[in-house]
Amino acid sequence: MRTLMFEGPGALHWREVPDARVEHGRDVVVRPLAVARCDLDPAIALGLYPMAGPFPMGHEMVGEVVDRGDSAGDWQPGDRVVVPFQISCGECVPCRIGRTNACAAVPPGASFGLGPAGAHHGSALSDLVRVPFADFSLLPLPDGLDPVAACGIPDNVADGYRCVADPLADRPGEAVLVVGGLAASVGLYAVMAARALGSGHVVYVDDDPARLDRADELGADARAVVGGDWVAAVGRERFAITVDANVLDPGRTLAITATAPCGTCTSVSGGAGRTVELPLGVMYAKGITYEVGRVHARATAPAVLDLVTRGHLDPAAIIDAVVPFDDAPGAMVDPRTKIVFLA
Repeated sequence: MRTLMFEGPGALHWREVPDARVEHGRDVVVRPLAVARCDLDPAIALGLYPMAGPFPMGHEMVGEVVDRGDSAGDWQPGDRVVVPFQISCGECVPCRIGRTNACAAVPPGASFGLGPAGAHHGSALSDLVRVPFADFSLLPLPDGLDPVAACGIPDNVADGYRCVADPLADRPGEAVLVVGGLAASVGLYAVMAARALGSGHVVYVDDDPARLDRADELGADARAVVGGDWVAAVGRERFAITVDANVLDPGRTLAITATAPCGTCTSVSGGAGRTVELPLGVMYAKGITYEVGRVHARATAPAVLDLVTRGHLDPAAIIDAVVPFDDAPGAMVDPRTKIVFLA
């Protein structure tokens, strides 16, 4: 079978590798149908997020079951499934309490399409993918839901959703600030989720005109950064719920500065470097809850699927292009926000 191999910055090529196959009873083999480009993928492909190649890329997917192990639950060949990007067993303590990004049965960070950081579990931009623990991890693709719209749900869409879901459950109708940037689609999905979950006012700040236009279309109060002054975009306004999807220091500073006393700031990234500076004294004095960490993909995806199937959230609304698998090497570094690869 072929797989899209990252071999170094700017070097992506299709390579022939051994076919994925069932290796354990709880495995299934999936044929990817649609694969969404994660916000992290272009950074890896360009070398902005340093990772050692070679390894196969792609991890947001909807696929079709083509083979199964003896203990793979009710899945049968022909079933269409949503595949969470993280590997999770469903039986360990973290999985049982919904912390599926920290499954104790696999190495930390185990996931598809992230090479050594994902413990080498194959990738979505391949002809076939072996999915461990399929009886727990897979979700059925709802009838009538386009794989193109659904393939990003078990990562970037869920990531945007989790940034606002619990804070809005605690503070119904509260205003939300989303600081956009390098986590480009996650920030827009956070806008979409905040609107779907009843926020009365969503402010979106960015320095990218295309993303600002898209946020405006989604119903946000879109505000452009002028002259590099991110904090000036909101002035003295403060928000009980803020989201840092910027990744870089200026955006993080805005998100933290604009968080109201006893508010919640959620960051979707640990930053672009190995360490970042946080104004802990200010955060302590204000009583800010700061959350940073990966989304719990398998635990979060069902709630997102429910919003999508009920028509409250449309992941396809920010998809810029749908391209065939053959075009993936070039499209992986396309500057647009969200691209889907169609098998």
